[in-house]
Amino acid sequence: MIPRGSSWDSESNRAYRLKWEAWEWLYSVARCRCIGLEVRLQGPWGTVVDVVGVGPGNTIYAVEVKASRADFARDNHTEADIDRLRRRRDALNRRIQLAQSPGYQSLIGDCSRLEQEAERLRERLTTVSTKFHNPRFLSIADYHYLMAPRGVVLTEMVPPGWGLLEPGPRDIVAAPAKTIRKNTGIVSNVLRAIARSNTTAMMRAYGVKFGAAGAAFPTADIGAHRSGSQPTSQPDNLAITQPKKDEHAGYHH
Repeated sequence: MIPRGSSWDSESNRAYRLKWEAWEWLYSVARCRCIGLEVRLQGPWGTVVDVVGVGPGNTIYAVEVKASRADFARDNHTEADIDRLRRRRDALNRRIQLAQSPGYQSLIGDCSRLEQEAERLRERLTTVSTKFHNPRFLSIADYHYLMAPRGVVLTEMVPPGWGLLEPGPRDIVAAPAKTIRKNTGIVSNVLRAIARSNTTAMMRAYGVKFGAAGAAFPTADIGAHRSGSQPTSQPDNLAITQPKKDEHAGYHH
């Protein structure tokens, strides 16, 4: 369900709708019966996966939703890409040092331009993601899928080790199966992480507010409920809504 008063055309709402498309595919096609949105895996400070499901035989599925080409590109970097950015940064720093040296006649504007370019490069290095190519991330599930609108991720753009889903939902590229160690408690960790995610989502749907002091539950007329009448305070709906990424911790070993 899209939040009330929101536009279906915003990227956040498109992403939310795609998450439910992924949920439907996991339930109907992969036959997962334990599914969660925004599930934090790899420990309390680990990666948040858009949709996670556990199917027959404890098969683990991880689905990342990408509502736009730019969103897809942000995570589609390799270590080689980062090395190239680092080399560019180092080369820029050398040019700045040369431009600032007493024996080098450089216009102030040239030096300022180089410093601005170096700052943009430093910011990019702090936000660049190698999620789609990260061996550790690829070791958390048997199957990894992207869910994207048609045309956003072309088949030739799908990273190695991933599959591609489109709204329908339907699978366009089948994900290859991975060999992950199931004897290290990974299944119980994933199930625990899904349970935490769904607990937070249901609480938010009921109207629970999260803050520094903890969770604040909505008040209800308990006496009226006991007498057979409806509580004076009820949630508008109990549809599971998308949890905020900082509201639930990940699993603990």
